[in-house]
Amino acid sequence: MRRTARNTIVGVAAAAALAIPALFAAPATAGTSTAATTHASGSTGTASWTSLAAAGEPDVNPLKGFIPFAGSYTAFPYSMEWAYFPVNAVMTGPDTFDWSALDTALNAIAARGHQTAFRFYLDYPGQPSGVPQYLLDGGLATHSYDDYDNNGVSVSPDYDDPNLRTAIDHFVAALGQRYDGDARVGFVQAGLIGFWGEWHTYPYNGDGGQPNWMPSDATQLEVLTDFTDAFHTTKLMVRNPTTMNASLPIGYHDDSFALETKTSSLGWHFMDNMVAAGATDKWKTEPIAGELRPELQPCLFSAAGCPVLEDGGDNDFAGSADQTHASWLMDHYAFETGYSAADKPAALAASTSLGYSFRATQALVPSSTAPTTVSVGLSVANVGRAPFYYDWPITLSYLNASGAAVKTVTTSWHVSDIASGASTQFTGSVDLTGVAPGTYTLVAQVTNPLAGGLPIRFANAAQDATKAGWLTLGTTTVHSASTASWHGHGGPGGHGGHGGQCPRGGLRAV
Repeated sequence: MRRTARNTIVGVAAAAALAIPALFAAPATAGTSTAATTHASGSTGTASWTSLAAAGEPDVNPLKGFIPFAGSYTAFPYSMEWAYFPVNAVMTGPDTFDWSALDTALNAIAARGHQTAFRFYLDYPGQPSGVPQYLLDGGLATHSYDDYDNNGVSVSPDYDDPNLRTAIDHFVAALGQRYDGDARVGFVQAGLIGFWGEWHTYPYNGDGGQPNWMPSDATQLEVLTDFTDAFHTTKLMVRNPTTMNASLPIGYHDDSFALETKTSSLGWHFMDNMVAAGATDKWKTEPIAGELRPELQPCLFSAAGCPVLEDGGDNDFAGSADQTHASWLMDHYAFETGYSAADKPAALAASTSLGYSFRATQALVPSSTAPTTVSVGLSVANVGRAPFYYDWPITLSYLNASGAAVKTVTTSWHVSDIASGASTQFTGSVDLTGVAPGTYTLVAQVTNPLAGGLPIRFANAAQDATKAGWLTLGTTTVHSASTASWHGHGGPGGHGGHGGQCPRGGLRAV
């Protein structure tokens, strides 16, 4: 993400941070959907699992797809924005911080309904140094350089300096204390080290007679441990897969995606490093992301394609996505310049192919009932390349004929429980006591904890059919208690019996 020389701190009126909600109960069952029937007496009819028609992945979903540098754009759909910050924008002393620059940017992005992925740096070629002034005044040794069009503007600090190491310890701890679990934040990259915070100082890496400006292994591990100690909810990423970080709860970002990504005979591509680190399955628990190589962004999705930029490069987007299981990529060209009408469909297909894709395959919705507790269910498959990494719950809502919600419940069902290529059946019960007689449409969404944030939409034909942001599951007619009675009966895979008890799939009214 280094090649677009643009700082992304933007302003907006302050807004309160929203914490990501706590974990609920486990899903009711796992595996493919099984048939279940809920029987009713009198005029209440019968409910059974019904199939839901499939559709393509929606053009935009949270925390996945192509993203831009922070800003408002109309050329391409997006749900998240990228921002860099210098450490000295917030760290004013050894233990003093002014977070207004970060909060201003997060609030501006959240006001657009988007989450933020960000990184802090100490050294960004061509930008003023990000080292806190008190460290420079205290005698921190630095290296001047002209590479990457820097021309002496930024400096590379001595990362092994004890005062800088202490400063990094304090900074990361304070960052995590304030922002871990903040709903405005999608991902935090463990930057700080190297040019652009990308954990390299090439060509000053000790090869070819050049000095090595990278920190010692001990310092690198200390910085990584600082991040993993400070962040327990918000997902982390670092640039390079190594044996040092392979066992840590941290994902990766490939900032030369589709050029230097796939395994190769060269031995140093992103996936070569993943193999060497023994981390090829890490995507199952930790996110993979990055930046589509900037030189490829304007041409990769055209009929003519792009020229190969270097030996070993293959310009293979789909193959790179298959090997990495990437969830999101920077592609600022898509937003600031925009693709032509001829190229945009391929770019959009590439964007939507990243990360998770949830498709509801069946729903259990009683056709009729008295105003009592009813059994409901939903089978969901993840047909995408990656899991969803946060415990966002599925919300159910009953809508009246005018589209107004008369009953909304937050379930204990989490799509994060559904691995890529797997399916899970969720079951539970909803108390409709007090709901007036009438016919209601049951809809579902995966609710974003960010106020005004985009919900996860399903890859189904009935997505947004009744209400924007919601998947239509079916209709239920509620009769008056005096004209109908209803009781639950659990079929295979269901939890409708035993007095409506649902030990693993309970719902919570909101």
